[in-house]
Amino acid sequence: MHAIKAARKLIQQQPDSDSAKTLSRLVLALESEADFPISDIYKLDFESFELALKILDEWRLDRYASGKVRLFDLSLQMAELHQRP
Repeated sequence: MHAIKAARKLIQQQPDSDSAKTLSRLVLALESEADFPISDIYKLDFESFELALKILDEWRLDRYASGKVRLFDLSLQMAELHQRP
């Protein structure tokens, strides 16, 4: 399974998990070319850490444009959800 699709599934299935929140913020940073603290990736469990690295790899290759759009939309929803009081 491609990392972008795997991340989307993780975020959808576990939206309140630390991994989903971190991966969502990573995606938003990648899409907007904003800064992202690399130390946040190191705080992930090993499986999510590997997934983050694969996302970076796929994002750089830019092969999965349609998957990126769906993942970006979901990550944006997560950001809005977790900003609410």
